[in-house]
Amino acid sequence: MPSPEPSSVLRSPKLWIGSGLIVAVVSILFALLYVGGNVNPKGNLRDLPIALVNSDRGADANGKHLNLGDQVVSGIEKSAADNHSFSWQVVSRQEADKRLGQGKVYGALVVPENFSATVAGLGSPKPAEATRPTLTVLTNQSAGSIGSSMASQANQKAAHAASAQLGKELLNRAAAQKAQLAPAAKLMLTDPVNVEVADGHPLGTHSAMGLSAFYYALVLIVCGMLGANAIVSQVDTALGYLHTDFGPFRQRMPVRRTSRVRTLAVGTVLMLGLSLVMGSLVELATVGILGMDASHLGLLWLYSVGTIAAVGVSALALLAVFGTPGMLISTIVFVAMAVPSSGATVPLEALPGFFHGLSEFEPLRQITGGMRSILYYDAQGDAGLTRAWISMGIAFVAAVLFGFGVTRFYDRKGLHRIPPTAEATEATATATAPATA
Repeated sequence: MPSPEPSSVLRSPKLWIGSGLIVAVVSILFALLYVGGNVNPKGNLRDLPIALVNSDRGADANGKHLNLGDQVVSGIEKSAADNHSFSWQVVSRQEADKRLGQGKVYGALVVPENFSATVAGLGSPKPAEATRPTLTVLTNQSAGSIGSSMASQANQKAAHAASAQLGKELLNRAAAQKAQLAPAAKLMLTDPVNVEVADGHPLGTHSAMGLSAFYYALVLIVCGMLGANAIVSQVDTALGYLHTDFGPFRQRMPVRRTSRVRTLAVGTVLMLGLSLVMGSLVELATVGILGMDASHLGLLWLYSVGTIAAVGVSALALLAVFGTPGMLISTIVFVAMAVPSSGATVPLEALPGFFHGLSEFEPLRQITGGMRSILYYDAQGDAGLTRAWISMGIAFVAAVLFGFGVTRFYDRKGLHRIPPTAEATEATATATAPATA
């Protein structure tokens, strides 16, 4: 009697419900996290740091000593009193260059030494022949292109506002002196200050306009995650827990009973060893083949290997503790929550509060900060490298303690990956199966 046809697997409600829940969680989380962190940067902008430099030495005019640089600074601070989007930091030129070179400010507005003297020259009988004073806006793409652009716009707006105010004062002074100004001179006095934009911390042409550190860090994260998934698959195949398909051919190794702790230990050793390979190949591909601007190549290699190892061991711990759902958890932790809170594209000061909180512990923010220090800031510890190393070490130790602690608990409770009864049943079925010719 012919056996009945098995029912289609598509009729299984569990298949539809299980798959639907997984894709629903992934879809909603990625949409909320990715778009939510970047949808309104200007509306969320709070205290974006900008350096304000007053190098003006002042000048004597009409028997008085004037320092119009102080006037510019006080005017900006007064206008910013009710605007919390930007944090103007009044510093010296040397300190401004230092903060630009550490990524601690997104730009700077510089009042030159001869500002007052040059403005005073505009009050001469022939102001059209005088030299226009200059305010310099410094950008800092190394701190993030969007943040640098926001700072540049704020600096230019403040500089033009200062120019308009000075122009009003110069015109009033000329009117009080009953000076006859030519139309060209009057037009120049209306907006007397020339605003120049310059790069405050120049980068090389192969630095992705300040984004190479973010992309490099993201590559390291992905290598650690995918490397962990590949290692788990290979270890399970070698232990006989999984089979391997090569086209139409299937291979399955004999089952080798191993504790969960030992299985995780094998994967961890593999991860540490292969991190050397992956870190070397990433640097070879990006610096050697693509020509990415980079210095401190030895430190870059060590940082790359350490990052991949820390991320990979963390992903292995999640897979060992949670099993298949560990892959989804890794994706959420290392990608979905990490990218929008990294501060690499949208600055941290322009993120909603939730994402700003995530940035305090999410790995991509720390890794990107350390990578910026190596690639852009001469590997200065204060520029993010020290924080990155400490965060990486804490993450590695926490992952090892969590992974081995929980798997040891599973082993002590007898929660083996293949229960002894199931293994005995499988062995009996194999021994009693009829031989086929």
